[in-house]
Amino acid sequence: MRYTFLLYTDPADLAHMTPEDWVGEKEAYGTYIDALKDAGVFLDTDRLAAIHTATTLSERGGELRVQDGPFADTKETLGGFFVVDVPDLDTAMAWAQKCPAARRGKVEIRASAMV
Repeated sequence: MRYTFLLYTDPADLAHMTPEDWVGEKEAYGTYIDALKDAGVFLDTDRLAAIHTATTLSERGGELRVQDGPFADTKETLGGFFVVDVPDLDTAMAWAQKCPAARRGKVEIRASAMV
């Protein structure tokens, strides 16, 4: 079954990070990606651009609305995702717990709606 891990963090929690901290963070994610690949469950991942680069579209009553930035004003922002193929939610939760994002923010787990 396909699960997507949505990675949320508060950008303020990252503001104090040094270049060395970022190197360590990149290494942690590389190790995590390698573990997913070695287990044969990795499907996809991506890191998203900063939230201020977002554009949000909606249509109401036939009128297109365009908003620069995110739809909701929140502290935590969506920063990236992983897509895995594992047998069940318990296995997905075990992999999400190992994700470096779980240490700094939250990992939301969503099952694919495809049948």
